[in-house]
Amino acid sequence: MSKNEEKKAKGYSAEDIQILEGLEPVRKRPGMYIGTTGPDGLHHLIWEIFDNARDEAMGGHADHTEVVLLPGNKIRVTDNGRGIPVDKHKQTKVSALETIMTTLHAGGKFGGDGYQVSGGLHGVGASVVNALSVYMKVVVHRDGGQFMQEYERGKKKVAVKEMGKSNLHGTIVTFEADEQIFEKIEYDWKRIVGHLRQQAYLVKGMRVTVIDAREYEGKIDDSKVFYFKELGLEVPSMAFYFEGGLLSLVQFYNQSQKPVHKNIFYVERSPDGIESVEVALQYVDDISPRIVSFANNTSTPEGGTHLTGFKTALTRALNNYGRKNNLIKEKEENFTGDDVLEGITAVVSVKIREIQFEGQTKSKLGTVEARGMVESVFGDSFNAFLEENPDDARSIINKVMLALKARKAAKAAKDSVLRKGALEGMTLPGKLADCQTNKSEESELFIVEGDSAGGSAKQGRDRRTQAILPLRGKILNVERARLDRMLASQEIKNLVVALGTAIGDTFNIEKLRYHKIIIATDADVDGAHISTLLLTLFYRHFKALIENGHIYIAQPPLYKIKFGKTIKYVYTDEQKEKYLKELGIDMNEQQEETAEEGEEETEGEDIETETEGKKGKAGAKRPTKVHMQRYKGLGEMNPEELFETTMDPERRILKRVTIDDGEEADAVFDKLMGSEVAPRKNFIQSNAKMANIDV
Repeated sequence: MSKNEEKKAKGYSAEDIQILEGLEPVRKRPGMYIGTTGPDGLHHLIWEIFDNARDEAMGGHADHTEVVLLPGNKIRVTDNGRGIPVDKHKQTKVSALETIMTTLHAGGKFGGDGYQVSGGLHGVGASVVNALSVYMKVVVHRDGGQFMQEYERGKKKVAVKEMGKSNLHGTIVTFEADEQIFEKIEYDWKRIVGHLRQQAYLVKGMRVTVIDAREYEGKIDDSKVFYFKELGLEVPSMAFYFEGGLLSLVQFYNQSQKPVHKNIFYVERSPDGIESVEVALQYVDDISPRIVSFANNTSTPEGGTHLTGFKTALTRALNNYGRKNNLIKEKEENFTGDDVLEGITAVVSVKIREIQFEGQTKSKLGTVEARGMVESVFGDSFNAFLEENPDDARSIINKVMLALKARKAAKAAKDSVLRKGALEGMTLPGKLADCQTNKSEESELFIVEGDSAGGSAKQGRDRRTQAILPLRGKILNVERARLDRMLASQEIKNLVVALGTAIGDTFNIEKLRYHKIIIATDADVDGAHISTLLLTLFYRHFKALIENGHIYIAQPPLYKIKFGKTIKYVYTDEQKEKYLKELGIDMNEQQEETAEEGEEETEGEDIETETEGKKGKAGAKRPTKVHMQRYKGLGEMNPEELFETTMDPERRILKRVTIDDGEEADAVFDKLMGSEVAPRKNFIQSNAKMANIDV
């Protein structure tokens, strides 16, 4: 037996154990540290370095942070805090700066007096960004000197060196993300501004500046500590500074809403002088809640123990006040957690010394003590607010009472729909053409516009896996419609039963009957409106379907171009122009054909080319004919064309609907689909030039 055969026979042994040193584990498995190597992970690098600067401000050591987007996809983050220590570390025998930047789990936040409260673990965030950057430079101003060290993919290039004297203090981190790690390096200005604005609300008295200097190659003086006033260039920039904290943030969120009560509730309290609870809330005339939570200024989109404490205290306080003041009658049932959240805008922020997140990306707080801390601080303060503001309290109770009554009506309507669906075998009584397979993972539901498109789709589909549901007209705008009114709509009722997941508190994604739900509407204003109405329905009541990647939008072609025996479908005017140019066709001499006019031949210019593999004489010209059909709607395609271009999994183009920024999505739906006219008008006027509308 050979040595290799002997090794295989022995199986798993010590020789199979791979040891990764330094920051190698981060480069080997970046997703474990930043969640993804897509856009979220790329921007997470900025958040990690900014969090370190922000934590200096949280501790009272800094009052200004700055983020600059530099040429060459470089990012620079500056703070005027204490500056990272540069003296030799006892354990590593190298500079503390080098230790922090090149070693996992090394930093001032694991113990000692460096940070009493922080948003994350300094050594993890900084070293991870270093590992995933092709280049990083850290400049430190402290103790009367200026110190610098450079790195390449997490490894130092030189030892920390003193660059000269300085009477400043703070840290400047410049990094360039590694294109070997990230799918695409493209920073989103709007996303960065939104995140940093939010952080400025969370740290009172901290000025946050963000500058886009990507177009100024060769004009950036890297010796400047802060660019904002000294850059000398007219670059896009924003500066944020808020004294109101979360109260200002709630005002910002509700700027397009109609408040139910005048005074915004706000409390900030530090029971032990270190850990603190900060909460602001206001009810608005809406049916959707907006609750944002933070732990040590890190966003926790999945909530956690602090949010559980808030909801428990809120429900208890409103029930107690309503009973005590006879606003809830004796025979009426108590408010539920869902009742008290309808129409609320709330921000909950806790700062905890020994913080525990669930997962490296810190999306959910796991610290058990946070629940009781929030329950106590918020509960006491909110009870006092209700007693001191009886008009506001009555308005809030009335709002919640309306939600309770609507919940009862919605439950009756929902039960009726589900009962009816069950009696009919969970198939639609209307126009659904279901597929033959019972396996949801291979099933698709096409939601199409009108009977004409429905007829073509039903004839052209793959009956085994593709179901067709035609819509008659436009569905109800559900942005401000309660569940009982929604389910009174036959079109929405049919769709709910077809999906199989139920709706509301009985929603169960495991019962989804189709793995792909595909919205297929015409490429005109009405089609866009129908798509928007459907997306509003899915976002507000079937959000999990979007989050789990089940919602798609079909991309039917705009043109069918026939040149000789070659047929090509193109999806935009730009693609049409490019293809005709490749063929040598001059559009100035072409006559467009529409589907209404039928398919006619359009003479093209004489061109020198080869057709069907046969060569013409050198320099000879031959006449060509181009057939070009412009599709105005899916119903104008015959079944074969519709399947070939829009339904065939091998050839079609689908766009998956995703939620990149939940807060931004909420705001857009509020503006476009809500009842307030002014915000919608402003949005349309501001973005009108971006629209490409085919009327």
